[in-house]
Amino acid sequence: MDRIVIEGGNRLIGEVKISGAKNAALPLMAASILTEENNTLHNVPDLKDIDTFKKLLLHLGAAIEGGKNTIRICTKDIKNYEAPYELVKTMRASVLVLGPLLARFKKVKVSLPGGCAIGARPINLHLAALEKMGAEVTIEHGYVTASAGRLKGTKIYFDIPTVTGTENIMMAACLADGRTILENAACEPEVVELANMLNKMGACIEDAGTDVITIEGVKGLKAAEYTIMPDRIEAGTFMVAAGITQGNILIKDCPLQHLDALTLKLKEVGVEIKSENSGVRVIGNYPVGSVDIKTLPHPGFPTDMQAQIMAMMSIASGLSVITENVFENRFMHVAELRRMGADIKIEGKSAIVRGRPFLSGAPVMATDLRASASLILAGIAAHGITEVSRVYHLDRGYERIDEKMKKLGANIKKVKA
Repeated sequence: MDRIVIEGGNRLIGEVKISGAKNAALPLMAASILTEENNTLHNVPDLKDIDTFKKLLLHLGAAIEGGKNTIRICTKDIKNYEAPYELVKTMRASVLVLGPLLARFKKVKVSLPGGCAIGARPINLHLAALEKMGAEVTIEHGYVTASAGRLKGTKIYFDIPTVTGTENIMMAACLADGRTILENAACEPEVVELANMLNKMGACIEDAGTDVITIEGVKGLKAAEYTIMPDRIEAGTFMVAAGITQGNILIKDCPLQHLDALTLKLKEVGVEIKSENSGVRVIGNYPVGSVDIKTLPHPGFPTDMQAQIMAMMSIASGLSVITENVFENRFMHVAELRRMGADIKIEGKSAIVRGRPFLSGAPVMATDLRASASLILAGIAAHGITEVSRVYHLDRGYERIDEKMKKLGANIKKVKA
């Protein structure tokens, strides 16, 4: 099994370019199902999850052309309406084909999704919404089967904001009869990206990015060409990298407008953040101050940055309380940070972090995508050598993060099994 080996202690200095956002690319790829014409996507990140979604589209009967960062998708010849367990089990975003397949072909069969082990993320909200739009939905043998005539627009209230639920129903509603109103919708920038792409395809979507989204159904959609936004979580990870190493990093293609909550917290602990013509410069200072964090749906502090900020608070001067309000099982990285000397105590939904002068390198094991990033950050800042195993999680969501860190001065290498 591959592992990443890090000898810590180096300040990270230089420039880094942020890749396209995985969590924006996947729903845009799913949206291609809604039209027979060719859609072209630019700035597609070269990631394992993207490859998995490509395989899923190919399995359905789509054709995909292009290189690593630009792809052309044609779904004219889709004849298969089933997303099998073998493809869905590794990535819960595969469930995003549910809405568009049902809307265009009136039937769909999708395996219940998998993905990172960070807690239950049920799709019951997706299914209840589709039923309200007129679909017949059954769950048997680990598969969701749905069928419908033309879906009917209606008012839908999500009990909790759900990003993939909002995206799935937004896509389904584009080809429904009449108006669909999504209340308590997710407000994430990736939802706005999907709405922008769908509107370029001829959809009629208003107020994406707010908690009430309105979709007027249309008879059909056309092709579109779209450039995917930079990945705000990758950008945030490099911002923390500058802070945890007292580094100086110019981050190019940094979507700072989507990182308000993180930016405020980093400034609070003494990190300098300023826009420049060519990007955003982030400068870390010693000592790192402590800060309390509560994860919330956007525009609150992102749960996908919780593990990274915890690594930083492990060497802060003071006590921090990090409360996870989005997923119930997202503290699995705590045990690994403790192996490196971090002083962290779990109390319910909160992690109480007492900063130490330094961490010590140790063998650690990644448990999910963002935990992998946090352990790399801890290793770069630690004294000695850290070996991070099970790094296949990283390939799902970070495009060559080890190479980018190395160019900034980190002593880091990926060791093949």
